Amino acid sequence: MRNRVLVVGIDGVRLDVLRRLPTPHLDALAADGFLTPVEVDQDTPTMSGPCWATIVTGVTAARHGVWSNDLTGHRLDVFPDFATRLAEQDGRRTFVAAGWRPLMQVRDGGPLFRAPSRTVFIEPTADTPEAWERCDDRITDAAVRVLAEDEIEAAFVYLGAPDETAHFLGCGEPYEASIRQADLRLGRLLAALRSRPSHGDEDWTVLVVTDHGHVDAGGHGGRSAEERTAWLAAAGPGIGAAPPAVRQVDVAAQAFAALGRHPDRHWTLDGRPFAAAPHAVLLDMDGTLVDTESLWLRTVRASAPDVEVAHVLGRSVSDTAAHLHARTGGDPRDLAAELEERFLTAVRQEATPLPGALELLDLLRELAVPAALVSASPRPVVDTVLGLLGPDRFRTTVADGETPRTKPAADPYLAAARNLGVDPAACLAVEDSPTGVTAAEAAGCRILAVPSYAPIAPAPRRTVVADLKGIGRRELWAAGL
Repeated sequence: MRNRVLVVGIDGVRLDVLRRLPTPHLDALAADGFLTPVEVDQDTPTMSGPCWATIVTGVTAARHGVWSNDLTGHRLDVFPDFATRLAEQDGRRTFVAAGWRPLMQVRDGGPLFRAPSRTVFIEPTADTPEAWERCDDRITDAAVRVLAEDEIEAAFVYLGAPDETAHFLGCGEPYEASIRQADLRLGRLLAALRSRPSHGDEDWTVLVVTDHGHVDAGGHGGRSAEERTAWLAAAGPGIGAAPPAVRQVDVAAQAFAALGRHPDRHWTLDGRPFAAAPHAVLLDMDGTLVDTESLWLRTVRASAPDVEVAHVLGRSVSDTAAHLHARTGGDPRDLAAELEERFLTAVRQEATPLPGALELLDLLRELAVPAALVSASPRPVVDTVLGLLGPDRFRTTVADGETPRTKPAADPYLAAARNLGVDPAACLAVEDSPTGVTAAEAAGCRILAVPSYAPIAPAPRRTVVADLKGIGRRELWAAGL
């Protein structure tokens, strides 16, 4: 499947008004994904220029430098819109259609969209609600033709009539009618996607977003809740329930993620996606995929019955032997050899997959997401478990002793990502121990933690679940974001 993304910007739609209106196309989109409030950042003026710049660049006003509807003084050369980044840096086909000057024209300090692959600009014949409705119809006509026929990977379509109607007539019945018309235009855009000859081979992410709200009289630019409350509707591969909070900067980040594009660190985006396919999944073994952590603890406690779990959970044989040496005085090499032999025997006789483990590995294969096994256990133990899990389920494996350092150092995860040719920051690591989580986070990975014997708290870029049962694409796409 080829990934595609459409962002539809509908200017100036109040969330409380939207929620009481029949908008079947937007409602259907939300039913497939979500519709959630988005609060305009406290430092961003509730004006179209700053808000749209934040939405399409993925950085705050402090970075992009747009503070009003006159874009003069911007830093869009450093922080360009997503359609320009994708076109210029990746050679992707992008498309933008709009009728508001600062978005597309050099007048008023623009354009906000600097260099998409293809653009359509249709200016209203007058600055009136009626002229803007006609303009939005023409914009939709043009966008439908392009979206239905052309090889477009990312698109932005702007509809401005609701905002203009509110400015002239307030947030009454004509404003509500304009919002309903915008929903009908959204329906036409979605129908154009479905009509594409290649639609069956494409996965479309659709993001529908507004920039700000209005006061009842129709103005905006202030700090009231009605003005600061925007919203986002999203549906597409891996998009499920709404995350706890979405920001305007997240929209561009999600557009990149929808195309499988992991941002370059030099972009310094402020936004983060809420659903992103990992470029690879790097899985711990003991206690994560197979029930061997109990066997390891039993093996260690045969030599030191009162040993603390934290000192051995997720640790290598050599690290554990060094810890036992400090307690018992035994020779570390002899202790390591004895631990490895007894553990290997137990694994051969008793190891079983944990609930959901095989189903997760099968899902990764079905989704064509590369999987790696990253373990602190010795190679003989890893090979034994591979016989149980199926070696063909993993593109690469890393065992203790095959990197300069083992967990909790980042080396094993960095080695696995390097073997797969992917950026560790675009990978999801699945771990059961604090030691393993420390290693994966040091490598820069997203984390899906499945605690076994020691608790693991949720944290940024770290999702904690009770077990692997029921993990599907939506759970994978959201984990660690």
